[in-house]
Amino acid sequence: MSPFSTVRNGSIPTVLLVHGAFADGSIWADVIAELQAAGIGVIALANPLRSLAYDAAYIASAAAAIDGPVMLAGHSYGGAVITAAGNAPGNVVGLVYVTAYALEEGESALDVCDSFPGSQLVSALRPSTFPDVNGDPCVELYIDRQAFPELVAAGVPHRTAVAAAAAQRPIAAAAFAEKSSAAAWKTTPSWYVIATDDRMIPPEAQQFMAERAGAHTIEIHASHAITQTRPAAVAEQIAAAAAASARTPGAA
Repeated sequence: MSPFSTVRNGSIPTVLLVHGAFADGSIWADVIAELQAAGIGVIALANPLRSLAYDAAYIASAAAAIDGPVMLAGHSYGGAVITAAGNAPGNVVGLVYVTAYALEEGESALDVCDSFPGSQLVSALRPSTFPDVNGDPCVELYIDRQAFPELVAAGVPHRTAVAAAAAQRPIAAAAFAEKSSAAAWKTTPSWYVIATDDRMIPPEAQQFMAERAGAHTIEIHASHAITQTRPAAVAEQIAAAAAASARTPGAA
């Protein structure tokens, strides 16, 4: 039995939170607390970070197993995942991008980085090789541990940021270059939270993707670590999206 199969949430969507690269579900901890206090069901999923198609299939399967409507919320690379996953389950009623990649079909995260100057992501990436199930070499990526606190976690207490740098989860290099197979925002209502001080995804890129998706957008003065430094504001946008989706006639 799926661990999500007993989740029921009436007409208010269950929120599935999807973290990005170099992180885990703990980045959502304070956002989760805010949503739970508002009476919204929420689950933070463990994003596999192995390939865009694989990660999207995993998230889609978790969403499909929930009895009731689902709101997908993605941070950073998690946005690319919900973009590719959103059309697969029939119960996804909305998408929330939190300083995240809202990709077009046939576009990759690296394409966005290349199109908008200002991202410090690529220069901070460090490769590591690991064997796949067949013993063939594969490459995964970390953020330089010295750069991590200021690049990824600006505004987070230094001790916490340094610990996060040491505990970061690598992403398969191929995932950043993989083209999205779908653009769920074309058929699903979307919301966007722009972090105006993000050094990973330039604010101009965020603005472009939000406008292209026709997303209901807010701007917050925050770094890439917005879920940790401004959790109440992030939760407020997610809650607003959930409430709007619950009012939509015919929502799953």
